Amino acid sequence: MLTEAMEYFGIIKDFRQAGYYETEPHQRLFKDIKNSVINGKLIVISGIVGSGKTATLRHLFEMLESDGKVIVSKSWSVDKKRTNLSTLISALFYDLSKEKKITIPSQTEIRERELCSLLRKVKKPVALFVDEAHDLLYSTLTGLKRLIELAEDSGSLLSLVLAGHPKLKNNLRRPTMEEIGSRATIFTLDGISNHQKEYIQWLLTQCVASGTDINNILSASALDILSSRLKTPLQIQQHLSVAIEDAYKLGDKTITPALIEDILSKHIDDLEPNLKRHGYSVLDLAEQFNAKPAEIKSMFRGQLDPARTKELHDQMLSAGLPLLNVS
Repeated sequence: MLTEAMEYFGIIKDFRQAGYYETEPHQRLFKDIKNSVINGKLIVISGIVGSGKTATLRHLFEMLESDGKVIVSKSWSVDKKRTNLSTLISALFYDLSKEKKITIPSQTEIRERELCSLLRKVKKPVALFVDEAHDLLYSTLTGLKRLIELAEDSGSLLSLVLAGHPKLKNNLRRPTMEEIGSRATIFTLDGISNHQKEYIQWLLTQCVASGTDINNILSASALDILSSRLKTPLQIQQHLSVAIEDAYKLGDKTITPALIEDILSKHIDDLEPNLKRHGYSVLDLAEQFNAKPAEIKSMFRGQLDPARTKELHDQMLSAGLPLLNVS
């Protein structure tokens, strides 16, 4: 956001620094996840792009760390498509070991035996967090079962907490993933669903200078439009930032409904962007449903043969994809 625009409206903090917005559904979600973590399970937190998965995962990590009942670990690997069991085991070594210099054995048998020893020494359940888990390879996902069993064999409890797009949840429900999918406890993060208006008001309140009236920044009608058209914290932060900058450039003291309508895309709820929010690119769809990328693009434009459209539609619907905009 432009510094001049922030000063113009009395905003002293970037929206990304507002903190964590917690609703009652969030509180229930945290309670359920914490109960699952202490029992050594594979836990999946599924949410669309921008719903706050990373922030929720970070908040949960901090809560568990503060409680002290569970030892928390985190995989810092950025390239999830190259993340494998060895990577996750390394993360556990680094977070569980008390040694100043950590040496991870290269021989798998020795490495796994030493990991079991580490798990026994901590004498508490362990939770390993993995963000962006929708990018993990199938071989890594199916191998997670063995990692949990390894902990059980050592007399310990290890939970794996994965956060990812709904694509991850749908993949785990595929017949080929039954071995690991049937063992997964899946939680859906609805973000700020049905709380958009309250979130916008909270966001502005957190970021303006003391004494600033947020009603002077955003009119009630503009607030209604934003809260009805946008679904996630990311969408709201992005569009509200643009609205503030545009209002500043126009010299307007209050963001109006007309300005909001101008910045909102008419295609924001179309099928293609909606599927992308769920983790599905054109290439992902083509690979999963044995189609050509050109066919997927034609389907998005409504130009694909009706029979082929119906065939792909039925396959995608069976896989759990949101196809409300496909006729």
